[in-house]
Amino acid sequence: MSHHPHALTDGQSGQGVDSRPLSASGNTTTQIAVASFVGTAIEFYDFYVYALAAALVIGPVFFPSSSATAQALNAFATFGIAFVARPVGSVLFGHFGDRFGRKSTLVATLLTMGVCTTLIGLLPGYASLGDAAPWLLVLLRIGQGLGLGGEWGGAALLATENAPRHRRGVYGMFPQLGPSVGFFCANALFLALGVVLSPGQFMAWGWRIPFLVSALLVLIGLYARLKLCETPLFRQAEARRARLPVTLLLTRHLRPLALGSLAIVVCYALFYISAVFVLSYGIGKLHIAKPALQAWLMLAIICMAVATVVAAWLSDRHGRKPVLLAGGVAAMAWGFTLSPLLGSGTVVGAGLFLCGALFLMGMTYAPLGAMLPEVFPTAVRYTGAGAAYNLGGILGASLAPYVAQVLVVHGGLAWVGGYISVAALISLLAVLGLGETRHRDMGELD
Repeated sequence: MSHHPHALTDGQSGQGVDSRPLSASGNTTTQIAVASFVGTAIEFYDFYVYALAAALVIGPVFFPSSSATAQALNAFATFGIAFVARPVGSVLFGHFGDRFGRKSTLVATLLTMGVCTTLIGLLPGYASLGDAAPWLLVLLRIGQGLGLGGEWGGAALLATENAPRHRRGVYGMFPQLGPSVGFFCANALFLALGVVLSPGQFMAWGWRIPFLVSALLVLIGLYARLKLCETPLFRQAEARRARLPVTLLLTRHLRPLALGSLAIVVCYALFYISAVFVLSYGIGKLHIAKPALQAWLMLAIICMAVATVVAAWLSDRHGRKPVLLAGGVAAMAWGFTLSPLLGSGTVVGAGLFLCGALFLMGMTYAPLGAMLPEVFPTAVRYTGAGAAYNLGGILGASLAPYVAQVLVVHGGLAWVGGYISVAALISLLAVLGLGETRHRDMGELD
């Protein structure tokens, strides 16, 4: 990356994160950290609110009561459909982000996600609307997917395009921490409601509160993002902006797109098997008390946040590739623990699996915050990084809870663990294909 007048120099690298401008753009390190972190935290809070609701209430509220299994499968299907919309969102918002700027596009993604989440909180259920209820729910889920599809790529670029080359892993950590905090807040709110409200009150209206809280959180995120200036790398590349970034991406950068998509599969598989399947299975099949399992899940999220910080620092010190390979091998092994730990039928066994899985999710997730932007030139970086991130979601997450539900019925918990191990192997091979990216000059990729 080209060095700018106010950028941190190598000699300053040991001084920690300061608040001076990184470039003539006027963005300070603090502004960049807050805007990239707060936005993804809010966006992922919205998305995880639905993931938790899918495990707990979406089936009974929005689908006919003829079959509990059918309700669960339909709820997980509506969960998965947003992942199909996410690559579309990454291309749609990526086009505007690569053509017209990162800042305005990030404001649009936040509004899209927030409005759809709030409307889900206001949507009447099957008892009131009949067949229209699930269809409207699917429409809003698609809107959520579009918004989140455009979010991550822009937030990652906001961080990495402002970062000194030797600190891109740490700066890229800020949007990677957003999911941990967003999910922690979503889970904490669901847990508190489950304790304060009776089961009847929670099913009748309590589950809607986390969705409605999104409206307030979006205002906070907008305030942080509207104060930003455009990234210096985007401004420098003004003469090289593509008219159709997606066309340039598919014709000249298909290999990093494919490998980047596969590299992140393990992260999604680890997270959504843990956060959706294990929660649903533990409460529904093992009859573990919901507050106890949710408390373990919150501890696991803290493990994920710690691993994210550690892995980001290690990726700057030793490279993205060795950290990702170590995490991938460990994740392959951890898949084999699902059956004995969850099969024990105890909250401790389920909780230990959650902690290990989400710790490894943080280890394999953090370096990709820098690595995916590093493999694409500025002209297609928003589209490419976002598309890779979200295409990986289709493979690793969209079907994960649904497939896990089918696998556990026909093959048992060992098959679900095998799903995680296979996903880890796929990502490990993709990282080998991408190679090391830590020392690449993002300004010279064009």
